[in-house]
Amino acid sequence: MMLVYTPSSPRALRLLLLLLLAAWKAGSGQVHYSVPEEAKHGTFVGRIAQDLGLELAELVPRLFRVASKGHGDLLEVNLQNGILFVNSRIDREELCGRSAECSIHLEVIVDRPLQVFHVEVEVKDINDNPPVFSVSEQKLSIPESRLLDSRFPLEGASDADVGENAVLTYRLSPNEFFILDIINRKDKAKTPVLVLGKMLDREENPQLQLLLTATDGGKPEYTGSVTLLILVLDANDNAPIFDRSVYEVKMYENSANQTLVIWLNASDADEGVNKEMIYSFSSLVPSSIRRKFLMNEKTGEIRVNDAIDFEDSNTYEIHVDVTDKGNPPMVGHCTVLVEVLDENDNSPEVVITSLALPVREDAQVGSVIALISVSDRDSGANGQ
Repeated sequence: MMLVYTPSSPRALRLLLLLLLAAWKAGSGQVHYSVPEEAKHGTFVGRIAQDLGLELAELVPRLFRVASKGHGDLLEVNLQNGILFVNSRIDREELCGRSAECSIHLEVIVDRPLQVFHVEVEVKDINDNPPVFSVSEQKLSIPESRLLDSRFPLEGASDADVGENAVLTYRLSPNEFFILDIINRKDKAKTPVLVLGKMLDREENPQLQLLLTATDGGKPEYTGSVTLLILVLDANDNAPIFDRSVYEVKMYENSANQTLVIWLNASDADEGVNKEMIYSFSSLVPSSIRRKFLMNEKTGEIRVNDAIDFEDSNTYEIHVDVTDKGNPPMVGHCTVLVEVLDENDNSPEVVITSLALPVREDAQVGSVIALISVSDRDSGANGQ
């Protein structure tokens, strides 16, 4: 007799409910382990067979196996002693990027009868990355007429590690003109700022060279540095200024091209040609951001120019310069922090982990036919 599933078939509906109940019961177990990144091959992770309540003698007969989407070769199980161990190099930064949490999710499957266990292995960060500046030299053009306590934001370093290993402190090489100040942002990052402590004199010092060093919070600590080349200019004694140094903007991914991100408005206390301004992306802005956004040099409008995908990047840091038309020109600075909000633009992906076909006509009620897992690249409720 062939059983055909239709909405009007009570037997088929009961069979479907029993299959779902059996799959839920089979996947109810979960075990947690942790392992540091870069651990050597063979590093002990956990006694997985013992922790799952399985006998060593039944691992091979019951076809014990481990499945992990995309990370199948990182961890392995010794079927002789039931120990989970590191099989190949685990690079946390490659695996999870800058995410605060990083885990490898395993599905442990045994047959006869079918059982499924969920094992989560947390990958711990180690301090294996130094702070890095995007350029080897940052140039700043500063007129000699700038007033004391004038501030000049610098591009900070980045560290691929997370937590304390990525907490950066900065120090400036000794000099008589500048001191270093630090701005603590809401995202816990820090922006170094040069503060003018002594008036500049171009005739005496037309050029200054300083060293900015970043140190991370790891043990042992790592450092990175960048050269600051200060070009002292004559001219125009009022620089354009924005009404704030940091702007925070939220926008949804998949926004259409030409969508307005923010309309910047700077002011200049000078008159005539010295008051006219041109907006531009800073030289610190990488080409990847220049492809995503367009700047109107006359109005200060920043608009979308390319696809904005939350799954590709959920934040953008855009450094903006506003330059007046004086001779020599003066420059004002601000930073636009763009937070991209997730939309439900990814369909769930269905993967059949275990499939037992064909189905015998005399199969017992509750027999497991298939084990199905679903994943979604979106975040939050969109990815649940």
